[in-house]
Amino acid sequence: MKTGVLLINLGTPDSPKTSDVRKYLTQFLNDKRVIDIHPVARFILVNGVIVPFRSSKSAKLYQHIWTKEGSPLLINSTKMKTLLQKELGDSCVVELGMRYQSPSLESALDKLRMVQVDKIIIIPLYPQYASSSTGSSIEEAIRVIQKWEIIPSVKIISRFYDNPDFIAACKSVAKKFVIEDYDYVIFSYHGLPVRHIIKGSVHYGANTCTMGSCCDSINNNNKYCYRANCFETSRQLVKQLQIPEGKYETTFQSRLDDKWIKPYSDKVIEKKAKEGIKKILIFSPAFVADCLETLYEIGTEYNELFKKHGGEKIQLVESLNDNSEWIEALKKMVLSHS
Repeated sequence: MKTGVLLINLGTPDSPKTSDVRKYLTQFLNDKRVIDIHPVARFILVNGVIVPFRSSKSAKLYQHIWTKEGSPLLINSTKMKTLLQKELGDSCVVELGMRYQSPSLESALDKLRMVQVDKIIIIPLYPQYASSSTGSSIEEAIRVIQKWEIIPSVKIISRFYDNPDFIAACKSVAKKFVIEDYDYVIFSYHGLPVRHIIKGSVHYGANTCTMGSCCDSINNNNKYCYRANCFETSRQLVKQLQIPEGKYETTFQSRLDDKWIKPYSDKVIEKKAKEGIKKILIFSPAFVADCLETLYEIGTEYNELFKKHGGEKIQLVESLNDNSEWIEALKKMVLSHS
């Protein structure tokens, strides 16, 4: 019996050139789960407005983080795949696919098909469930697999926001920092439109989301709620890192307008600087591999914003990347579903 393991990450442009960034944004933003509006309106908005005006600007940002080896997200995701393969041995075949651009999900799944795996374990590398990331990746994987003549057993790990081994790996990355050296700790997650959260709530017939205390604990109504998942990850990390109450906050970054979930990371950072906070330690537990949102948005933009309003330094806690405890956590996830 041979098990195939498919790791899925969001994706990255093939290069920081405007043409490649344009290709990436076109595929990404035309996804109906990412911009969930009428297809005609989405086509006009994405292809007529966003992509033409955003491509060159985004390309400049990617140039800031690009390395000689290429995209940090792809480099770190590939390392995960290689190290996990080494840990699992010959009984498993591990492949990496990106939801957008290269290596494609179709090419990764085709490799698993060609070695005749008996089972496929799909792990979208997003700890907290969101329709626009996890849901989209699973949907695309299923779209590819359903075309096969022979469909093997498929198991999906759709979220691991509170997995003890994931939390332990995050804690291990933070060991290089002395929490007490910082005045404040922020757990910054990628933002989502409020309507995405509401739609998830309605899906279970609950419609109980208040964007407030309903995320204070996990229950059957919010177990797939992205916002609730994020707050639970923060609670777990606060407990493990023994961060005192009043010294931390959960926030959301990368918003496009004021209809995204709050509190906003940049606004909290600005507020804390004005209050006299000098040093902030920022975790970004929505990402397992460093990327534009961690390296540039937090590491550069937020640092500049903080200093502009009186702060001294924002320290980014790196993502899990190729951390040994993280690879062990992935291994345990696979073995528990084998």
